[in-house]
Order: sequence, then structure tokens, then C-alpha cells
Amino acid sequence: MTAALAVVTTSGLEDGVPRSRGEGTGEVVVERGPGAAYHMFVVMEDLVEKLKLLRYEEEFLRKSNLKAPSRHYFALPTNPGEQFYMFCTLAAWLINKAGRPFEQPQEYDDPNATISNILSELRSFGRTADFPPSKLKSGYGEHVCYVLDCLAEEALKYIGFTWKRPIYPVEELEEETVAEDDAELTLNKVDEEFVEEETDNEENFIDLNVLKAQTYHLDMNETAKQEDILESTTDAAEWSLEVERVLPQLKVTIRTDNKDWRIHVDQMHQHKSGIESALKETKGFLDKLHNEITRTLEKIGSREKYINNQLENLVQEYRAAQAQLSEAKERYQQGNGGVTERTRLLSESQRRKKPWKKVMEELEKVKQEMEEKGSSMTDGAPLVKIKQSLTKLKQETVEMDIRIGIVEHTLLQSKLKEKSNMTRNMHATVIPEPATGFY
Repeated sequence: MTAALAVVTTSGLEDGVPRSRGEGTGEVVVERGPGAAYHMFVVMEDLVEKLKLLRYEEEFLRKSNLKAPSRHYFALPTNPGEQFYMFCTLAAWLINKAGRPFEQPQEYDDPNATISNILSELRSFGRTADFPPSKLKSGYGEHVCYVLDCLAEEALKYIGFTWKRPIYPVEELEEETVAEDDAELTLNKVDEEFVEEETDNEENFIDLNVLKAQTYHLDMNETAKQEDILESTTDAAEWSLEVERVLPQLKVTIRTDNKDWRIHVDQMHQHKSGIESALKETKGFLDKLHNEITRTLEKIGSREKYINNQLENLVQEYRAAQAQLSEAKERYQQGNGGVTERTRLLSESQRRKKPWKKVMEELEKVKQEMEEKGSSMTDGAPLVKIKQSLTKLKQETVEMDIRIGIVEHTLLQSKLKEKSNMTRNMHATVIPEPATGFY
């Protein structure tokens, strides 16, 4: 298909394209037609057919665990990173199919290096690539389709594939058979049918007198049967037994339809009554639980306030220690900056060949000052005190939690004892009589 079309490709100009030279420059200017923008779609479709001839689905896609690209995969932008990786791996596979050794590119390889290697292999096949390599970084476009199409053609040449002339199937002409028209009737057929109908009517002829006699006999037999029916000969016991046997089958059962709105209304009323009865029972328990939870929350809040008030002094000391530590860090940074500045001055003085003994003395003094400051800064006595106080706080909080648990346990036992006493009193069989006197 590409050989028959005369269009502009990325490698150069093919025959049949109108050209014109620029005025005064001598450069060739190509006049692209309105269909040149869609030429890459045609090239992409040809590329897919060539890849199918090379059996890339079995040899390339399954081994690399890749999905089969669509017919316009490299012509339209979908995912530039994925398209570029697919372009590089497919180009490497085609170069190997064309008989040239080429390593498969990896994800972390330099894209410029891989593109330059692919273009050098393309030029070694005798194909031209008059476009910048940056056009291939996007992973789609007419340049990508052109490169892959050229590599696919070289691979087909290497395996010895040749295009053959198409063999068109020979169409067999069917013999036309004229069906007999049954609607056409001749006069002879009409006469024969008319004679047959007359003979049928003669055979089906019935005498009216005979018919009247038969109906009279039938009426007399029916009246005699009706008079016989008036006198019943059945037994009453047998009749009642038969009625009992057949009675279950005569009952009419109406199937309830779940879609009927009356059934839904009845179910709603039943659920409402059940919810109301359950709410009366559970409301008291929920109120008791709510009151207990509020009491425990109040106790926890009061204890938190008490603990915060007791630990306020330690927190302030900890904040003061942090402030001192930040000041010491700032002084250390300033001293370190002075050291770097003095070392810079020392290097400059050495470059200028000045006497450096004085500088060394000053440097030693600075080092002594830095050591003294470092020794004062490394004194971690306040930090040790803060750590000790924090460990004490943790121990006290653990003890407080243990005491709280013990108190809650005792309260729970007392409540359980009260409930057991109340139930025991309620279930007691003998009720003591009240005293007669008043106090």
C-alpha cells in the first residue's frame, strides 16, 4: 500500500510529490497535500500487518508480557512514557529479527543513547533519517511510525518474505430455473374441479323426513331419562363419604402476594409495635448506662486537671531546658562559622605568602575556646534530671492507673453484691410482717 502512494515521508521525498525551489535560496520546498496529516495512520496500519506476518504476538508480546497495541497505537498520543518504552523494545526486536545483534533497552537507560543506537542501525540498512532524534522521545507520531515500518520491511527481507499476487476466487454462475406458476389455470382444470364439487354435493345430500324422525326419537329418550332422575337410588352414607373425600380438594386457597401494599402495611404495624415494646425495656438500661458514662468522664476530667496542675512546674522546667539547649546550639553554629571564616583567611594568607605563625596562634586560641565551649555544652546534668523526673512521672501514672483499677473493681463488686441482695430479697418466699409501732 505504501509503495502505491506518492506522499511525503520523514526520510525524504518520494516520486510524484510536487516540489518547488525557494527564491534565491535553492532549497526544495515540499507542498504537502491535505491528506498528509493522516498518512501516519496508513503507515501504522501497514506496520500492524507486517508485524502479524513476523508473528510478533507469539515471539514478542508473550515473551515480554505486553499487551497487543491497537491499529493506531503509535499515531495518537495516549501515554508518552509507555509508548516510548514500547517503541524502543519493538525496534530492538525488529533489529534482531533483521539479523543484527541489538540489546533490549531497560527502563533506566538513557533515552538519547537508545534513540541514537536505533537510528544508527536504521542508517546501516541504507535508510535515511533526516529528522532530529528528539522527535522520537514522545513515542508517537509519523517519525516513530516511519522508523518501525522501515525496520519491519528489513526484517521481512531478511526472513525471505515476498509479496505474491492476489488470487481472486472464480464466481460460478447459477443456472436460472423458471418456476411454474400455479396461479395460471387453464379452462380444462376449471371444468374438472367444477365436476368434482358437484359429485361431492350429491354424496352429502340428506333426506329431511329421516332427520325429523331421528330428532323425535331423541327427544322421547331424553324425557324418559329426566323422569328416571327424579327418583334417586344413591345411598346417603356413600354420598357423605364421597363428600368428605372430595372436600379438601374443593377448598379455595388464596396465595399471598408479597408485592401487595396491605401486607407491607401490616408488617409495618407489627414492626412498630415490636420496636415500641423493646424500647420500653431498653430505655431504662440505656439511661443507667448514660449516667454511669457521664460520671466516669467527669472523674477522668477532674483527675486529668489534678495531674496537670501537679506537673506544671516540671513542664516549665523542661521548656526552660529546651530554650537553653536551643541557645547553646545557636552559639555552636556561630562558633563553627567563625572557625570556617578563619580557615578561609588562613588559606588566603598561605596563597599570598604572608607570615602564618600569627595565624596559627590565633587558630590555636580559637580551638581552645571551641573546646571549652564544647565541654560546657556537653554537660548534660539538666537533661539527666529531666529524664529522671519523666521516669518518676511515668511510674506515678502507672501507680495511679493501678489504684484507679482497684477502686473500680471494688465499686463493681459492691454493685454486684447490692444487685444480688436485691434479687434475693425479691425472690424470698416469706415476707416479714411490718412492725405495728411507730418510731
